[in-house]
Amino acid sequence: MSKHSSAKSPLKGYFAVWIALLACTGLTVYAATLDLAPYNAAVALGIATLKATLVALFFMHVWHASEKLTKLVVIAALFFLLLLLGLTMTDYATRPWS
Repeated sequence: MSKHSSAKSPLKGYFAVWIALLACTGLTVYAATLDLAPYNAAVALGIATLKATLVALFFMHVWHASEKLTKLVVIAALFFLLLLLGLTMTDYATRPWS
């Protein structure tokens, strides 16, 4: 037996994730046809978050990445998100409303 015959092929997992992404895309299209009033954006963002998580975990190989590196990236992303939101809110709060 060769050394490579015992290795598990990732194609099955990639196809499963691809099918899940297609299902989420179909769900997004279906949700866009529903009148959910103030919840339209929340539902769309929830589905988009699920799709982004699937892409990051499997196609970007975050699932098997170093735990320390993953924590560093998450902390950096949250820092910049808070920075962006903070600067946006200070701009919004200091605008003259006439």
